[in-house]
Amino acid sequence: MLPGPIVIADKHNNRLVVVSPQGQVLWQWPQPGDLAPGQTFKVPDDVFVSPDGTSLIATQEDDFVVTEVDLATRKIVWRYGTPGRHGSGPNQLWNPDDAMKLPDGTVVAADIKNCRVVDLSPSSPRPVWGLGTLGSCTHHPPTQFGSPNGVFPLPNGHFLVTEINGAWVDELDRSGHVFWAVHVPGATYPSDSSELRLGQYVTADYTNPGQVVVFDQSGTTLWRWNPGGGEGRLNHPSLAEGLPNGDILLNDDDNHRVIVLDPAQNRIVWQYGHTGVAGSAPGYLNTPDGLDPVPPHSFADTVGLTRPSPGSW
Repeated sequence: MLPGPIVIADKHNNRLVVVSPQGQVLWQWPQPGDLAPGQTFKVPDDVFVSPDGTSLIATQEDDFVVTEVDLATRKIVWRYGTPGRHGSGPNQLWNPDDAMKLPDGTVVAADIKNCRVVDLSPSSPRPVWGLGTLGSCTHHPPTQFGSPNGVFPLPNGHFLVTEINGAWVDELDRSGHVFWAVHVPGATYPSDSSELRLGQYVTADYTNPGQVVVFDQSGTTLWRWNPGGGEGRLNHPSLAEGLPNGDILLNDDDNHRVIVLDPAQNRIVWQYGHTGVAGSAPGYLNTPDGLDPVPPHSFADTVGLTRPSPGSW
């Protein structure tokens, strides 16, 4: 079950929403007056809480930007990329994915169609660090990546990179040293792999029917959720994230729902959204494409990136 509220990137409702374990909407952004004149906030597909808990980092993959929203002021305080215009030059990205802030204030992200992983800074018009070769989307890390769609920090300071092409997952550090690389077993479109527990990793397979796969560095399958029919059938899930009790939180994008899976019981134990029905009213979502538990259970908390911060949802 959920240990607390979660924030959801509700893609086709163009909003971020915080939902309680009881299914109550606790917070929603943007509301009238939150955006400055001329600003837009379109198709958010991932969202993560900053390490200090004061802001949200939203990735707008199909609008080619990464946006930081300050929770206290409800304003956009930083943005990298040019809305509606892709590229690889200064202040440009091409389908960025899974941006998240690090304790040093920079933001690491996968830049899918630029075939690279990057670290962005409010003080620089260009990435301050990156790996990959522009225009070369084949698996040969660290110089080339096959359409990387996730670069997730690990507790040891390394990063877990997910590559769509070839269904690869790699562990590497900032210097580009590759510690291991493995095919996600049985997956054709791995998405947003992260460490579930020490030596175990979880990925969502963005297909229909979709699946969730837990695996290790050798490519051995440790657990799999892939019902071919019924209420458990997934439709293009894109992110699975471990919870403290061992359950797995998952956005099931094209089923318009967020669910919690209990691997011990092999069943769905929580759901927000109506399966297969898109909407914007309370209790409904429209292509939820990203999520994160709020502190003290956020991804940053789990990985150990956090600094103490006051307040709660």
